[in-house]
Amino acid sequence: MNDTGIREGVREVDVVVIGAGQAGLAGAYHLQRTGFVPERDFVVFDHAPHPGGAWQFRWPSLTYGKVHGMHALPGMELTDADPARPSAEVIGEYFDTYERTFDLKVRRPVEVRAVREGVGDGRLLVETSDGDWSARALINATGTWDRPFWPRYPGQETFRGRQLHTAQYPGPQEFAGQRVVVVGGGASGTQHLMEIAPYAAATTWVTRRPPVFREGPFTEEFGREAVALVEERVRQGLPPKSVVSVTGLPLNDAIRQARADGVLDRRPMFDRITPDGVEWADGQRVDADVILWATGFRAAIDHLAPLRLREPGGGIRIEGTRAVADQRVHLVGYGPSASTIGANRAGRAAVRDIRRLLDQEPAAV
Repeated sequence: MNDTGIREGVREVDVVVIGAGQAGLAGAYHLQRTGFVPERDFVVFDHAPHPGGAWQFRWPSLTYGKVHGMHALPGMELTDADPARPSAEVIGEYFDTYERTFDLKVRRPVEVRAVREGVGDGRLLVETSDGDWSARALINATGTWDRPFWPRYPGQETFRGRQLHTAQYPGPQEFAGQRVVVVGGGASGTQHLMEIAPYAAATTWVTRRPPVFREGPFTEEFGREAVALVEERVRQGLPPKSVVSVTGLPLNDAIRQARADGVLDRRPMFDRITPDGVEWADGQRVDADVILWATGFRAAIDHLAPLRLREPGGGIRIEGTRAVADQRVHLVGYGPSASTIGANRAGRAAVRDIRRLLDQEPAAV
């Protein structure tokens, strides 16, 4: 390796961080705090055009005041944020300030195409639009936003109206005067319905399972129990579920009112889609101009496929943040660490494990 850090066209670092959302920035912060130097010892890649992680793509009507459980990044609080401003702006500016304050030198926009085994040197080869990089360890923090989940139903291709996913949601005004079917029982589905209802000609809410509304405060103990249920799935190598899927929906005043108004009057999942709407097996049907799929996201980890980390159950089995199949690979913001506070803790834990691993192995020369 020469003075520029290049060997046979491949740049070498100790750690590559993929993703600069909450989890990736937390990992980068802790790497730096424990002595790793940005651009010399580690590099951060982000495919997004600007700071802000997935938040920068959120719809304008999702103001900061509507955001549930946004936890500050380690080492810098988010203060004096205007709750009426779009969350994309508030959090985007916060992440931007954070990156500059700690001089994390995030490289963007960079697409990571594949991570594979290096050529007999015990390192990982990370292939990107910014060239190839060799690393002794990897923090994968790619989240889920890039993999919206679209269920398939008979007749879906015949629908003459518009179909879109939460990832494409433009805000409620665009649905003025239209008949809208919202699919999905999570937080996004309920938020979409409550926003759209005053504008739409009609709304229909359908979910696979009856929604669970939770009374009372979200205590720390309840949160730990929910995270433990998600954690158990990833220990078994199953695809992770969201923490929200096991906590239920908080029953606040807005949701109570929406239920009283009939906006959150749930129907079971339809059986087929027709050119003009949706239909159930018993012959009931609803005409629609729009089907909005608030059906969640899946982990964006296809670039890790060459490492063959997936278990037969479809997920990556992890202990803490470390992939059981490859101790060099850590997944943060995955499964139980998908919440903002979980991502912070996972970033710290991943760096602690990586520090131990690298201290046991001599660096390549």
